[in-house]
Amino acid sequence: MRALVWFRSDLRVRDNTALEEASRAAQELVAAFLVSPRQWRLHDWGAAKVDFVLRNVEALGHSLGRLGIPLRVRLASTFDDAPRVLSELLRAERCDALFYNREHEVNELARDRAVERALGEICAIVRACDDQTVLPPERLRTGAGAFYRVFTPFARAWHGELHRQGLPRPLAAPERRGSASGAADPLPDAGFGPTPVSAGSFGAGEREALARLDRFVDERIERYDVERDFPANEGTSRLSPYLACGVLSPRQCLAAVADANEGTLDGASRGALTWIKELVWREFYRHVLVGFPRVCRGRAFRPETERLPWRDDAAAFERWCEGTTGVPIVDAGMRQLARTGFMHNRLRMIVAMYLTKDLFIDWRKGERWFMQHLVDGDFANNNGGWQWSASTGTDAAPYFRVFNPASQSRRYDPRGELIRAMCPELAGLDDRSIHDPARLPAERRAKLDYPEPLVDHAASRRRTLAAWRGLASATIRGGGPR
Repeated sequence: MRALVWFRSDLRVRDNTALEEASRAAQELVAAFLVSPRQWRLHDWGAAKVDFVLRNVEALGHSLGRLGIPLRVRLASTFDDAPRVLSELLRAERCDALFYNREHEVNELARDRAVERALGEICAIVRACDDQTVLPPERLRTGAGAFYRVFTPFARAWHGELHRQGLPRPLAAPERRGSASGAADPLPDAGFGPTPVSAGSFGAGEREALARLDRFVDERIERYDVERDFPANEGTSRLSPYLACGVLSPRQCLAAVADANEGTLDGASRGALTWIKELVWREFYRHVLVGFPRVCRGRAFRPETERLPWRDDAAAFERWCEGTTGVPIVDAGMRQLARTGFMHNRLRMIVAMYLTKDLFIDWRKGERWFMQHLVDGDFANNNGGWQWSASTGTDAAPYFRVFNPASQSRRYDPRGELIRAMCPELAGLDDRSIHDPARLPAERRAKLDYPEPLVDHAASRRRTLAAWRGLASATIRGGGPR
């Protein structure tokens, strides 16, 4: 048998379920990757993510070549083109089996169903494998058989299931096929232009990803719980781009923690357990995609929140995008995103809360902006994070949570290090004034080349809470979602 392995968001040869199953079933393997520029634009991918993906496809081609597996790169502008392009490739390569790893978004599922229908007549095997999560997203259910709506009980069930089945061990790369080198096709120009992100910010390839994982576990994970919220520090793993593109698997992450703890997660440090909790959040948001597919269609997880009277303020949204809101910690986060294609997770929460609670602008606009600029753009995580911040998502304590950006700034960037790096016009201010320059005396304020705040936080908070209370009252009276 000769099998085609279709790579998508799983750009690695180690611990790749589809590649492993194909190598067991077939004597010869061919790999494929479809470049889909129009579909990527429809899904709000930006130049930073496309550049990172294609650099990792190139690295994957080298890794596969060393195994004697050629990588065929084809253009399939949209998902609708995938059945035809794969059919042609299967015939050209004389393959009679197709293996791939599942993706869980609505459009991806529809594409895969179309591929299965089209290829079922010409392939002896068309097999989809579970690979993107430690546990398949549909595995865990409540006692009533429903999908979980809240993180904490999901996490409890996730840990319980992992304890029962044991910690999964990552798969090795398959054995080399023959003596010939597997040549990879050249990558086409996807048409996204130059990326603002330096290639050195996130090196490509699973060797780079595994090296970063090892350094994090060896050097920083012990203090992750106390340092992860400070954006000026190097306290996080910065592995999210590699997880988003599947250059690294969550199983490899768990195994690295266990290997550093005598082969088990039992008794792991508080820092390690806090980091594992972030991996479980990733699993939860994919669970939500499968159980509540409306979130893939631009809908709120909580349908009643569709009636919120979001403000349509194009000028304010543009200033948020530019990082000129007059709120230093917000502007620092937005400028970090523009310059690097990345934003620290604490800043993501702060800027999202500011857009949806202070400016009261629809979370979907911010969600799209993030996807268009993040190198680690991941639909499930991005959507889940935005809906959490906007209080339209999976949360047991919804609209009461309204961050005070100045307080967040004083707590998590106490010396203003990140603000000074991203907003140099404020660098001369003292550690206290830099968080809220609007409170400076008028003479000092006038000397700063920095805008006045778009809104007053206290007044905006009152307005937002009033809108939410109005929504609650309408829902109680029977005025459900429209």
